[in-house]
Amino acid sequence: MVKVLFSFFLLFSLNVMALDKMPFNEKQFKSFQDQGIPVLIDVYAIWCPTCERQQIILKRYFDENPNSPVKVMVVDFDDNKKWVRHFKAPRQSTLFLYQHHQQQWLSVAETRTRVIEKALNKYLPAVNNQAKVE
Repeated sequence: MVKVLFSFFLLFSLNVMALDKMPFNEKQFKSFQDQGIPVLIDVYAIWCPTCERQQIILKRYFDENPNSPVKVMVVDFDDNKKWVRHFKAPRQSTLFLYQHHQQQWLSVAETRTRVIEKALNKYLPAVNNQAKVE
């Protein structure tokens, strides 16, 4: 039974890790913002079950929307307290959307797919975005 659970956990972790995310880097974040590229800041903790649910939603979203311009940057809640404080994240499982150096959206512990997708859909190319609305 332990082997089965471990195998499931490993498979689940590899699946979630396939989401194209990058560790938060101040220089890269500023560069994206200067270029007007939307950035999703994902304040994540590996032990957080809410974070894991968010990762499933995000992975599915980006798999279904490969042309999304949104870049995902991860702030490790446990190891990167400087940036947790900088973004004023009240806890792990906090998601922020930034564009042009402005916070566009904030969510704490959100796990409803439609809410997260609605925030991300604003940045889809117009043709793809119209298909999502219908």
